[in-house]
Amino acid sequence: MATAPEESSSGFNNFLQSPLGSNLALGAGIALVASIMIAVWMWGQKPDYRILLSNFTDKDGGSIIAALQQMNVPYQYSEGGTAILVPAERVHDARLKLAAQGLPKAGNAGFELMENQKLGVSQFLEQANFQHALEGELARSINSISVVASSRVHLAIPKPTVFVREIQKPTASVLLNLHPGRVLEPQQVRAIVHLVSSSVPDLPAQNVTVVDENGNLLSDQADNGHNNKLDPNQLKYIQEIQEGIVRRIESILTPMVGAENVRAEASAEIDFSHTEQAAEKYTPNNK
Repeated sequence: MATAPEESSSGFNNFLQSPLGSNLALGAGIALVASIMIAVWMWGQKPDYRILLSNFTDKDGGSIIAALQQMNVPYQYSEGGTAILVPAERVHDARLKLAAQGLPKAGNAGFELMENQKLGVSQFLEQANFQHALEGELARSINSISVVASSRVHLAIPKPTVFVREIQKPTASVLLNLHPGRVLEPQQVRAIVHLVSSSVPDLPAQNVTVVDENGNLLSDQADNGHNNKLDPNQLKYIQEIQEGIVRRIESILTPMVGAENVRAEASAEIDFSHTEQAAEKYTPNNK
């Protein structure tokens, strides 16, 4: 005697084998495949978002979001909220429109500050604007280095004086914010030091300090590493000295023992350090 579950299963199988059941099963299969295909197509049509701006202040972030909403540009947040992403095909258009509105405003201002000066501005304010503009231009140049995310430059330029004893040299401090997982090589630190030094009159390289976002003094490490290295001109000079010594030794010994019996080598150690001395002489007036 067949049980109830067996009768139900048999009835379901008979229904599937009937023309109506076969048509319903075929329709359900087609609907399932179509649903999967539509889901895959819609997932493929999802726009590719790219970074529009990053490392902006909270105030600039609010202004940027408001501007994107006015332009009906969809956006997303990424990297812990430090970056705004928009569809890839609208990145350049959105950047140009934001730049036309002066966004972001917290960027380093350069010599465009000098273009907005009013007539009758004081000499002190003019010098302060020039110094601030120079700091901004130097920061822009440093930011072009691939491992540097952002930077700030502070210049301390003393007032000119006619008294020789009171003359002070300018100093500079550079604060670097590096990309995550990136480091600056010693030669890159020295390049930043010389970039800043050569951009400010009378600023010696030893008066430039470079610090990263973790408070590490990079310029000191670069100087210590550079003290044990020689530049190409110094190496060339040492090589010329050594070759000259070898030639003189060979020219002395060759007539005595023959050209094939002489082999000379020379190693020169040259101290390239230099010192500066200043002297003041006072000659009493002869009466």
